[in-house]
Amino acid sequence: MHLEQFYEQMLPAIEKELESRVQLNDDERLADLHSMLRYHLGWEGPGAGPEATGKRIRPMLTLLTNAAAGGVWERGLPVAAAVELVHNFSLIHDDIQDNSELRRGRQTVWKIWGVAQAINAGDSLFSLAHLSLEHMTDLVTSEQKLKAGNVLRNASLTLTQGQFLDLDYEARGDLTVDSYWPMIQGKTASLIAACAELGAILAGSHDDIQAKYHDFGRYVGLAFQVHDDYLGIWGDAARTGKSAESDLLSGKKTLPILYGIDQQGEFAEKWDKGHVIAEMVPALVRSLEKDGAKEYTIEQVNQLSNQALEALGETGAAGEAQEALVELTEMLAKREH
Repeated sequence: MHLEQFYEQMLPAIEKELESRVQLNDDERLADLHSMLRYHLGWEGPGAGPEATGKRIRPMLTLLTNAAAGGVWERGLPVAAAVELVHNFSLIHDDIQDNSELRRGRQTVWKIWGVAQAINAGDSLFSLAHLSLEHMTDLVTSEQKLKAGNVLRNASLTLTQGQFLDLDYEARGDLTVDSYWPMIQGKTASLIAACAELGAILAGSHDDIQAKYHDFGRYVGLAFQVHDDYLGIWGDAARTGKSAESDLLSGKKTLPILYGIDQQGEFAEKWDKGHVIAEMVPALVRSLEKDGAKEYTIEQVNQLSNQALEALGETGAAGEAQEALVELTEMLAKREH
């Protein structure tokens, strides 16, 4: 069975589980809040549908890992929903913090409903994520439930710490490429690593196997963020759903930008002049390419993806779900949005 076939099997179950977890009570006064959550998750409003929901990479990773480690993936659905809800909580807040008006080609929640209500919507998703863990089946042991909760809570904290560094870095001029890795380890890799670890926990894997799946997810997460940084400069805005100028205009310290600064070449000279405006972006992109930032970023994606596959191989698992995890890793390294 290929990754596409697993998606056809698992994705409808994920969507159904998410919808059941996002259901609020029947109080009509909360109807707008419910609409905000459903809009952000891609189920209603202009542009609703598969492009708006995204690929649900994190819950798919959780369920595939569970199946690869010998578990029954259906039992992992409440946990898969939980990780996706935590992820979407972070996206709503991230859009506010970055002043991003578009997410997957649609207006962001804060742009439609305002910052205050968007913050509240994000907080709602965070709370619903942890409530979702209460729906783990009785076939999962108490020890597994406790460990799963701790893994998700720790990942949630590390995620916010990584986001702190991301925001803090925007105003700092003393950063190098070495500063970059702890930041993305927190804001991106921590939750993706937790997804793989959670799948192994629910499958009843030994601690050492759980750790190997965690390492696999961590490398996948690092590669994912580096590739996202690549798309943030060289991606097609029509496919990514956000402007390819945004990272340079906002001063975000992504990997290509930090690498370009480190080279102390043409890009660094232009960057040091101060505030970037839209008319400067094409020349900055050309300078990044001249200084080797584009090639370096691609090399890092490939290297991290290979490390992920090595860690996956060390689990010793075999079978269709394990092969699908290989496919997923390779797909993420080559995605266009």
